[in-house]
Parts: sequence; structure tokens; C-alpha cells
Amino acid sequence: MLRFIIKRLFYGVLVLLGVIIIVFFLFNVLPGDPARMMLGQRADAASIDAINKDLGRDKPLTVQFLMYLNDVSPISAHQTLNLQSTFYLSPLKYIHYLPLYTSQSGYAIVLKQPYLRRSYQSKKQVTEIILEALPGTAVLTIAAMLLATILGISLGVWAAVNKNSIIDRFSLVFSILGMSAPSFFAGILIAWLFGFVLSKYTGLNMTGSLYSMNPFDGEVLELKNLILPAIALGIRPLSIIVQLTRSSMLDVLSQDYIRTAKAKGLHYRVVLFRHALKNALNPVVTAISGWMASLMAGAFFIEFIFGWKGIGSVTVNALDKYDLPVVMGSVFFIAVFFVLMNIIVDICYGLIDPRIRVQ
Repeated sequence: MLRFIIKRLFYGVLVLLGVIIIVFFLFNVLPGDPARMMLGQRADAASIDAINKDLGRDKPLTVQFLMYLNDVSPISAHQTLNLQSTFYLSPLKYIHYLPLYTSQSGYAIVLKQPYLRRSYQSKKQVTEIILEALPGTAVLTIAAMLLATILGISLGVWAAVNKNSIIDRFSLVFSILGMSAPSFFAGILIAWLFGFVLSKYTGLNMTGSLYSMNPFDGEVLELKNLILPAIALGIRPLSIIVQLTRSSMLDVLSQDYIRTAKAKGLHYRVVLFRHALKNALNPVVTAISGWMASLMAGAFFIEFIFGWKGIGSVTVNALDKYDLPVVMGSVFFIAVFFVLMNIIVDICYGLIDPRIRVQ
């Protein structure tokens, strides 16, 4: 089992390294100058050169990449002669670190938390910006997944029990439409229809976040603003869960032990929920665990469409201002979450089914 876990962790590290390489070189070859964005269009060349030098952008691109990789890596090399200004760009005075090895030449290998650098615009640490926006994205993702899970399993079971009925046909059409429509298209359509055209009937806003500012009460909780973005984000996993539940239930209901349970005189509800549904949920659980990580990335578009305050809206705003550390830090954070979720799921499968460890 230990070898299985180490193997999955190794593959996860390779995936993260690939993400870092692609994101870094992609955003650094795009046209634009962060120094000019920070100083304005009237900035003189000397000031721009000074800012680029301070940001390390005057060095070759490969050197900049090694500097960034040294920052985001939990194990990195730094100067020991002056720990306030490290070998690369990471000021360790803002990071908790543990020295692992110190050489006589004046360098040290340290264990630290990944340093995602600072925002070009606000000067705040990117980690702090992401953690401030994380609760909004987490609430939206969990709400969408709960909606998709509860409605998806219920509708899938209902369609399987009433095979070839109007309910079954409706579930198939709904699943096909839900899987075909991209999240951003569904978000725009839902926001326009229920938040604008039918707003006086639904009472829902086209845009809004979890909290709104009130001049008298300060921040006020607005749960109704969660409804539309959660529906828009949860449509695709809902459609897939409906299809998986329906097909799995139909397969289980045709098994011999189900017929035996019915022949013994057990109540139909007992047979359906205790025997059939319990064994039919394995592929559904697989889909749910995989979609939890995917929804974090899919929330980017939904947050921007509905004006929801989260990692997605922060990333889009940073991209508009060419704030590269925030954009790269957000993508790196989502990639880490995605990889960790998949590793945890693989480990759980390995614990449940020993055949997976052998494979």
C-alpha cells in the first residue's frame, strides 16, 4: 500500500510540474508589461526598468522560471548570509521555514510553505488573497455538488423505476441537454432568464455575492444570491449523475439477488433502497468525487457571470490588470486541489479494492 501511495504522489508531482511549466511560460510570453500596468502609461523608461529589475523580469526567461519554481517548491535553496533577501525572490521573513541543510559556501536547503509571491497591484501576498476568496468558491462548489447529488440520484432512481415512461424520457432529454451545454452558456442563460426577465416573480438577483454591504448593519448574509450560480454550476454534474444512477439502477434491478429478495416477500421500498440503491451507487460516488475538484475550476466562469466573490472573480480581475502572480497562484492552487482530490480518491479505492493496488 505504501508503494501505491508513493506512486500516486509521484504522478501528482509530475502533473503539478507540468501545470507550472505551462502556466509560467504561457503567461510570460503574452504581450504586456506589468511594470507599465503598475506605473501607468506615462511612466518613464527608467522607472519601468527599475520595477522590472525589482520583479526579476530583467533576467532570461529560463532563470525567471527557476526562480519561480524555487518559490513555489516546499523544498528550496536560499542564501544563509542574509535570510531577509534570499537567493531568489522569496523574502523568508514572511514565510515559516525549517533549515534542512547548510553548506559552507553560504547556501541552505530549507523546508517552507509554497511562496506564490505578491500581487503587482495590491502588494498583498497571493496566498492571502486566495485564502480570502476561498470561502466564497468553497460555498458555491459545495452547494452545486449537493444540488447535483440529491436531485441527480433522486431523478435517476425515479427514471429507472419508471423505465420507458414520460419521466424516464424527460430525464434522458434533460441529461443530454445538461451535458451538451457549457457552464458559461448555461450561466448566462440562467442569469438572464431568472435574474432579469423573471426577476419580479423569482425575487432573485442577476448578480450578487454571499454577503452584501448594508450602511446600517454592515455585511448581510444573502443566501438567495447562491441559488442561480449553484444551479448553473451544478447542471453538468447533475446530468451525469442522473444518467449514471439510472443505468446503474437498471443493471442492479435485473440481478438475480433482487428477484430473490422480491420472491421472499420483502417490501418494494426495502428492496429498492436497501439492496438495489446501495449497490448501484459505486459509479455515482466515483463521479461525485471527481466532479468536486472539477467544479472548483468550473466556478471561474460562473463567479464572473454572477458577480460572485471567489477565486474565479479574483483571477479574472487579476488577468484584466495583468497581475500575473495572482493569476498563476490561483491556477496553481486549483491544480494542487485537483491533484490532491484525485490522490485521495485513488487511495480510498486502493483501500477498498486490493485489485486496484495490484494494477
